[in-house]
Amino acid sequence: MRAPAVRGRAAGEWLSARAGRCLAGSLALYVLTALLSPAEPLDLRVYRTLAPHVLSGGLYDHVVRTGPPIPELPFTYPPFAALALLPMAHLPWTAAIALWRALSLAAVLVLTAGALRLLCPRPGGRVRDRALLWAAAGPWLEPVRHTLDQGQINLLLGAVVVGALAFRRGAACRGTAVGLAASLKLTPAVAGLYLLATRQWRAGLWAFAAAVASVTLAWCVAPGESARYWSALVTDTRRVGPVGSVRNQSLRGALTRLLGPDVTASALWWTVLALVTLAAARALFAAVRRDDPLGALLTVELYGLLVCPVSWSHHWIWCLPAMIWLAHGPHRGRPLSRVALAVWAAATGTRLVPRLIGVEDGLPRTGPYPLTLAWPGCVYVVCAVLTLLALALAVRTAEGPERRVRTPGSEPSSARTDGSLLP
Repeated sequence: MRAPAVRGRAAGEWLSARAGRCLAGSLALYVLTALLSPAEPLDLRVYRTLAPHVLSGGLYDHVVRTGPPIPELPFTYPPFAALALLPMAHLPWTAAIALWRALSLAAVLVLTAGALRLLCPRPGGRVRDRALLWAAAGPWLEPVRHTLDQGQINLLLGAVVVGALAFRRGAACRGTAVGLAASLKLTPAVAGLYLLATRQWRAGLWAFAAAVASVTLAWCVAPGESARYWSALVTDTRRVGPVGSVRNQSLRGALTRLLGPDVTASALWWTVLALVTLAAARALFAAVRRDDPLGALLTVELYGLLVCPVSWSHHWIWCLPAMIWLAHGPHRGRPLSRVALAVWAAATGTRLVPRLIGVEDGLPRTGPYPLTLAWPGCVYVVCAVLTLLALALAVRTAEGPERRVRTPGSEPSSARTDGSLLP
């Protein structure tokens, strides 16, 4: 057993010494594949085509027509997002694609560097090399690649949240970043739970103020669209897409495929939801006690993806920080952490969900969902639950008294050095 560990360590050191070249090679290969087999960035087309309607009215009436199985794509974000995306409408289409994907690739590096900074606040060559290596792997993980191909905004918002929490000391900057990200797309709002759990009260107030200011600004510019969105459309999941599709990797999506469309009316749904909530609460409490900001942030983000009615596979870019925690965190040697890391790597590296989508699109539209497709279609739910359990059980090996989760720029709250988080 010792020889494989030694060989693995040697391979890791060899890769770390060539981290910059690995990243450059990965980016070059991505650009080559994007040129040889271009994907149509449908979400970017929605942003660019429909955002100007926030000024003229009808933002939520117009659609971008595509093809089956989802022939029409409406604008589903708050009106403030349309205002922020207006500059994209003035760029040539090719330039818009190139700029958006370049920014998204840069966001991958911010995401990996920020995750490692939260895990180990003392910067160093080893941490930098690992950030570069994980950024090199990022474009080949399915949620990240799907986000790049579709021109989605997930990577940019994730980088804003993680970058602010990891690299900015001021409460105003951290809170404003979370509030603005939530104003562009509702899913980042779950990061507010991280601010509350870690007792960053001032940052939480700044997040709330930024969100209110953005909604107010949008209401002044587009009062009709704002009233319509916040009074009715914000809870209308039918506009987002089919909840029961394997594209939806939320807990509700998985159970809908297994049990049928009326799953939320069953006792089983509420039982499973309660158990997941308890696991997330335990994981968050454990992360706070052991002074683990990345673990706390991962807990709220994964829980948000699980309980959201619709979590498309490209929403799961948090697989990247999750794999970083499982691979380099203080409990990386535990069997559960290794199993969770292996399942994440297998699911995202083999692009399992797109393969299942291809099978699903060929199915008849009538009859029950086939169990042979429904069970593997739970893959991201399984990954998230395994990670939450690893986060929750990690407290058992924590040393010393109860700790307060540190924020970037603060002193460690225990005698343990920050560098001990990484091997």
